[in-house]
Amino acid sequence: MAIAGFDMPKFVERVLAEDLGAGGDVTSAATIDAVARFTATMNCREPIVVAGMELAIAFFRAMDSAVEIHCLVADGDKADAGTVLLRLDGNARAMLAAERSALNTLQHLSGIATLTRRYVDAIEGTGATLLDTRKTIPGLRALAKYAARMGGADNHRMRMDDGLLIKDNHVAVCGGVAAAVRSAKAAASGLPVQVEVDRIDQVEPALAAGADRLLLDNMSPEGLREAVALVAGRVPLEASGGVRLDSIRAIAETGVDFISVGRITQSAPAVDIGLDFVLQV
Repeated sequence: MAIAGFDMPKFVERVLAEDLGAGGDVTSAATIDAVARFTATMNCREPIVVAGMELAIAFFRAMDSAVEIHCLVADGDKADAGTVLLRLDGNARAMLAAERSALNTLQHLSGIATLTRRYVDAIEGTGATLLDTRKTIPGLRALAKYAARMGGADNHRMRMDDGLLIKDNHVAVCGGVAAAVRSAKAAASGLPVQVEVDRIDQVEPALAAGADRLLLDNMSPEGLREAVALVAGRVPLEASGGVRLDSIRAIAETGVDFISVGRITQSAPAVDIGLDFVLQV
């Protein structure tokens, strides 16, 4: 699970501390023998795209280093309803203490990957690339963007220092698209300059000022096609704003190079995954 800058052990420790509190799993301690074993399977109860398996496993290992785990899928895999994702056998108290942290994380990340794949599938064959955005739960961006990659999207900026993206408020303060682009180019940051335009008459001034990429914000498919024809391949074009699953195909077919969708990380529902006890006979 390669995530640049993400400290998995620290994340696992912090999440478990949040869930266990000072007293730990008092229910399991009160009801289950200290040496009891827990054998279980983790199952998906709906079709999903998997993301976060290594992280889910890390929670169980943090509570019982001797746990036996057999992982049956990999991140990025499609899994049908009823698929067994992993099998485990470990100390019962430890497994139950880790269960919710493992499931919450896996359900959330797989939810992002699953929704992302639906968007990717919807634009298959058009030549457009799906991008994520910075619309993520604060503190969980690295994980959300990892899950989006597992679903088939490309990552846009991870942080604001990854690229110059001039938005409408920058334009308003600067007094226009051209002025904002000229200022950004004059800063000589070495980063490409992308600028948001929401009207066709802003396209040529942005290009004349030196924009390296245009973000076409909330334009209709007709407006996007007009922008694609006007730019004629001079710079990459990204469509953004209000993109839905039922509208992304039409947007992709206008000829834009990229489509950014905040919904895949901001609004993806968690998928249904459960950890089920297996009775040993």
